[in-house]
Amino acid sequence: MPKMKVEDYVRTIPDFPEPGIMFRDITTVLEDADGFQLAIDEMQKKLADVDFDIVCGAEARGFVFASALAYNMHKPLGLIRKKGKLPCDTLEQGYDLEYGKAVIEMHKDTIKPGMKAVIVDDLIATGGTVGAAAKLIEKLGGEVVCMVFLMELEGLKGREKLKGYDVRTVISYPGK
Repeated sequence: MPKMKVEDYVRTIPDFPEPGIMFRDITTVLEDADGFQLAIDEMQKKLADVDFDIVCGAEARGFVFASALAYNMHKPLGLIRKKGKLPCDTLEQGYDLEYGKAVIEMHKDTIKPGMKAVIVDDLIATGGTVGAAAKLIEKLGGEVVCMVFLMELEGLKGREKLKGYDVRTVISYPGK
């Protein structure tokens, strides 16, 4: 019998990757047909009142959710990838990690000036990746009209880094 809420499909692993952390594992959502369908349905509900032109997903788990949403809503899919993975002319954006730096990029022709974009990812933690994704879209002349996540780890304060953006989540967990 299907479970009623997406969080019923999330596996919690205590003390991973270090003591005191409650790791929220989404593989159990994806590995269950009912859980995956429920996750996509709930994320899609978060977009019911949003006018947008393109769904953009961040590598790698963001691709899973963004592609399903783009398909369901009959919208194009924009890929935000790690540096060096896209074959045509790209624009890149760096951002800080907990221990170091990272760079993401998009094809320059993915976003046309004036396009309204939704960014989709599995998780909002510190907000670094999705903040950099928003900057890429804006540099290309697009407007980020909404950000949708399956989960939010409130203790990492990613939402604060994304002030000014419409941030929506299906599940919110206190702590890290």
